[in-house]
Amino acid sequence: MSRRFDVTQADIRDLVFDECARVVDTGNLLVIPTDTVYGIAADAFSASAVAALLAAKGRGRNMPPPVLVPRSETVFGLVDGVDETLLALTSRFWPGPLTIIASAQPSLDWDLGDTHGTVAVRMPDDEYALALLGRTGPLAVSSANISGRPAATNADEAQEMLGDDVDIYVDGGARESGMSSTIVDLSGDVPRIVRRGPIDAEELREIVPDLIDLDG
Repeated sequence: MSRRFDVTQADIRDLVFDECARVVDTGNLLVIPTDTVYGIAADAFSASAVAALLAAKGRGRNMPPPVLVPRSETVFGLVDGVDETLLALTSRFWPGPLTIIASAQPSLDWDLGDTHGTVAVRMPDDEYALALLGRTGPLAVSSANISGRPAATNADEAQEMLGDDVDIYVDGGARESGMSSTIVDLSGDVPRIVRRGPIDAEELREIVPDLIDLDG
């Protein structure tokens, strides 16, 4: 049976996040608010938890989830060959709605799906998400919806779609934009926008002049 907690109530927030961290440690799933839409979250280093996340959404391994991090410095532990371009993007746009695909550290013991040696990372600009990530460490997080349906912008929508596949629903209020993050792929020879979002190409090209837009 799923549980739901309203973390806009400050007096229970710490207890809720402690319980969420315990749930993540046991390999179960959360739904959490982010700065863009609500996300379904799992321990990024538990292959079975990530598989459960993909199954709950009705997705296959060919659509691996991004990883949310509590601080920008975490990329040094997740990304292989952090360069000036990546650091410039994180300095300018994190925390915020920019997901960056880069080569993953080959030594990491994880299975996010068919990533082809890459990882998609983001630091959200949301106090509740960051407080939770500070307790759990990196979480695999995908939009909280059944594949093919719009991403949930509140806990009600997420719960209606995902039901008892999720252990805890963290209700942080509505997220108004309903727009998923911009995704930039730095893993190849040429940096690319692979999904448009709140950060547009002109802003990104101030940092990465040779960026091409594949989502046009």
